[in-house]
Amino acid sequence: MTADASPVPALDRIRVGSAPDSWGVWFPDDDQQVPWQRFLDEVTEAGYEWIELGPYGYLPTDPARLTEETGRRGLTVSAGTVFTSLHRGPEVWDATWEHVSQVAELTRAMNAKHLVVIPSFWRDDKTAELIEPPKLTAEQWRHLSTGMERLGLEVRERFGLDIVVHPHADTHIDTEENVARFLDATDADLVNLCLDTGHYAYCGGDSVKLIETYGERIGYLHLKQVDPEILADVVKNGVPFGPAVQRGVMCEPPNGVPELGPVLTAAQNLDVDLFAIVEQDMYPCPPSQPFPIAERTRRFLRSCGA
Repeated sequence: MTADASPVPALDRIRVGSAPDSWGVWFPDDDQQVPWQRFLDEVTEAGYEWIELGPYGYLPTDPARLTEETGRRGLTVSAGTVFTSLHRGPEVWDATWEHVSQVAELTRAMNAKHLVVIPSFWRDDKTAELIEPPKLTAEQWRHLSTGMERLGLEVRERFGLDIVVHPHADTHIDTEENVARFLDATDADLVNLCLDTGHYAYCGGDSVKLIETYGERIGYLHLKQVDPEILADVVKNGVPFGPAVQRGVMCEPPNGVPELGPVLTAAQNLDVDLFAIVEQDMYPCPPSQPFPIAERTRRFLRSCGA
């Protein structure tokens, strides 16, 4: 460091981790994905200590085995992930709860405290076929908000976990307008947000603005960037999210947007402990591709103070 260089502020409230997603893992079992043992070995070697469970069934679901496998690698689980379709109304509750309970049980057994909740896609994530309308009716918005509040309450009371809802491309919680509508319609004591910086930028949102406006609702972060040139073409031509990922719309930091330094600084300024889990959507990908990207990304985040 030169005499006139300013030290990078330490982001001491931010806990950086990674996830199976950064290894091209979208499904519990898929022959285009790396084996779970390789993911655990490489995420450790890349310098991460925190991981998410990824799609339920990818990592071992027996708590004793998973505890042994993560423990001997020095890894700790930060969260599990579930997909929900609560906008469809009370009739989907029982099936939703069956899925949520499985994931929440394992998440609790791993001593994690968060459950990342992703709304269901309105396009099929493999075929890109339109499943349902991309816009919700007023009644569906009510189902979504009340369903998420019920989920937050039940998950907390039965498993001691907090839900964090993940705005996501090709879902009904995506743009600034829809994220704000969702937050304004839900109880902050029951429902908070997993801000995915890449998905929010993909849908036209400003992550720093969201943190500064709804800081008390930010409970968790996913760190991700989009390639603005590819994104522009994706938006122009209405390319579905899955094919957009195959085009490389989600890119390696710091080559895309949003700039992660200001996002991390804004999050640090909230003065609460936050997980910041690196995700780079790239399904499918060559098995040798994820590890060097994960290493470089970890070095980059250290240069930001994380």
